[in-house]
Amino acid sequence: RGVNMAAGRLDTDSRKSRESESHVEDDASENEEEMPNFSDSDDFADDVTDDELLGDLLRKKPKPSDSVDSVIIVDCIPEVGKDRLEKLKNVIKKLFSKFGNVVNTYYPVNEDGNTKGYMFLEFSSPQHAHEAVKMTNGYKLDKQHVFKVNHFSDFEKYVNIPEEWEPPDIKPYQDVGNVRSFLQNKDCYDQFSVIYGEGEKTAIFLNSPEPSKAEERARWTETYVRWSPQGTYLATFHQKGIALWGGPKFSQIMRFSHQGVQLIDFSPCEKYLVTFSPMQDSHEDPQAIIIWDILSGVKKRGFHCESRSTWPIFKWNHDGDYFARIGEDAISIYETPSFGLMEKKSLKVTAVRDFSWSPTDNIIAYWVPEMSNTPARVTLIEIPSRTELCVRNLFNVADCKMHWQKSGDYLCVKVDRYNKVKKADDKDQVKYGGVYYNFELFRIREKQIPVDKVEEKETVLAFAWEPVGSKFACIHGEAPRISVTFYNIQPRGRVETLKTLEKRSANHLFWSPNGQFIVLAGLRSMNGVLEFVDTQDMTIMTQTEHFMATDVEWDPTGRYVVSAVSWWGHKVDNGYWMWNFQGILQHKQPLEKFCQLQWRPRPPSLLGENRVKEIKKNFKTWAQKFEMEDSMRKMTASKDMLDKRRTLMEEYRQYRETKEQEFHEMKEIRLELHSGVDTDELCYQEDNFSEETIEFLVKVEEKVVEE
Repeated sequence: RGVNMAAGRLDTDSRKSRESESHVEDDASENEEEMPNFSDSDDFADDVTDDELLGDLLRKKPKPSDSVDSVIIVDCIPEVGKDRLEKLKNVIKKLFSKFGNVVNTYYPVNEDGNTKGYMFLEFSSPQHAHEAVKMTNGYKLDKQHVFKVNHFSDFEKYVNIPEEWEPPDIKPYQDVGNVRSFLQNKDCYDQFSVIYGEGEKTAIFLNSPEPSKAEERARWTETYVRWSPQGTYLATFHQKGIALWGGPKFSQIMRFSHQGVQLIDFSPCEKYLVTFSPMQDSHEDPQAIIIWDILSGVKKRGFHCESRSTWPIFKWNHDGDYFARIGEDAISIYETPSFGLMEKKSLKVTAVRDFSWSPTDNIIAYWVPEMSNTPARVTLIEIPSRTELCVRNLFNVADCKMHWQKSGDYLCVKVDRYNKVKKADDKDQVKYGGVYYNFELFRIREKQIPVDKVEEKETVLAFAWEPVGSKFACIHGEAPRISVTFYNIQPRGRVETLKTLEKRSANHLFWSPNGQFIVLAGLRSMNGVLEFVDTQDMTIMTQTEHFMATDVEWDPTGRYVVSAVSWWGHKVDNGYWMWNFQGILQHKQPLEKFCQLQWRPRPPSLLGENRVKEIKKNFKTWAQKFEMEDSMRKMTASKDMLDKRRTLMEEYRQYRETKEQEFHEMKEIRLELHSGVDTDELCYQEDNFSEETIEFLVKVEEKVVEE
């Protein structure tokens, strides 16, 4: 009975299984009929590359050479026995683990058990190995051991050098013309770039009496443009990187591929370009900040951007030989063209807050805050010797800002300080209340760098040095009692107050590049108030306004200044106004959705000091010559204008005569169309007019009759 029941169950299960399979086959056949065909046609051409689809993954794909390129050889290490080997390993590991994860180490030994004086290290990636070779080659362990570090793959490369030298492929030279051609303008007109049309159009103008376009292109840049420090290159921003343009026709000189680039900075010598992109960075291959060689387009070095910092993160010295960045308790100074740390180590400064280079000398100024019983201090050091030139101790410091004069003669440190207030019930207990301000003025050119101090009780809104000279100005106070005070540093160490201008609408100071003249500007919230001041005799030359102005820019010569209303700041009344240094309006240029104006910088003059003094001495002679040229130019311009008007009038007369002749020739056609009625004479026939008089009430007057 049990056997029969089991057999029955098996038979039932078998029947259900066959039915289920038949249903599945039916469903599959139905799906095959309903399923569309996703196969490509025979003539389909797949033009999408693997790099476009899987670029991020393919870059991480291991290469056969990775295992070899991740290994380095460290030569000239101490030869030690087994008893000191462990200590040597710890020293080596501590040194090289800074550059990445050390996967494996190997120390060859002699028959007696002593090391052979070299060893092998394997890193987790070739990038880490490359960084280790770059930073530790030449490292001095002690007086007798200076490391020689090389890639393991270099040995094979040098062994397999061919017997016959093969010259490299020479790239064809592309002549873009003279990149300094803008300096050869006969009339010495400066150039400036303008972005307008919501960023759609970019134009280069000549600052002639009537500004004229030298070049204009649509969608030249995606965000904004920037000139190099000496005006040689124009940089444009794109999603995939930066492009540099130059020459008489603004030809493309070089491209730098950096995805998502947002910020750039040039070295003062225009040899190097620094780019920054906030996109995701790679730990093995730093991509956030890249330094490029401008002439070759080669990436010189990449850096990570670990924390938020103000741009530029790297600060260059005056000639581009050094650049530095601030780190945790250190200032890292790098050399060019090696792009390695100066002397293989950073400058250790505990709790350093900020630093800046002198604009003319290899001097770094930095400041550190108060810690425990140690006062805050400002220190000046010389590079590369790292010699301390001056140290200034400061107390009750809240913050410091450093301002170098353009000529490098003076340094001003604006110190925000707390007021000490003693409690009445406890004489020993001190609390801080309010903030006052000090200007610590360092005389860089004098012996032992003496320091002067100027105290300001009111809130300091702005500070600016005269670029050439010994004067400086500051805006202080709070609205509506804002004042501007001018100071002058005397040769014997006395700081003289020249004048205080009270109740001013100003929040920015703009000195002329040649000094003496300054513009006090109340931008944005202060409605564009402009005040032109001659600081030689402290006279107010002009008080005017460019309503809602957002920007003010001096030209490189100090003869003209531009005020502008940018579409990025305000959506109406966009455009720029051109003024001379006295505040006389020269030109108004409204532009729809105007965004940015930048003057093209000029390189330093090739004339020596003696030649410049001679020109200034004989200035009247040169002035007469230029005045004569200006009058001739005006006469030529007037003559050209008259000739143009005569030409236009003559063209109009010819056009009128042609149309009158056509009108007379078509009279018969008009008569035929109007059934013989001459409509040309209707306006001269009195029968075609009728006179009609219309009366309407204008005013009602009431007269009062006196009894």
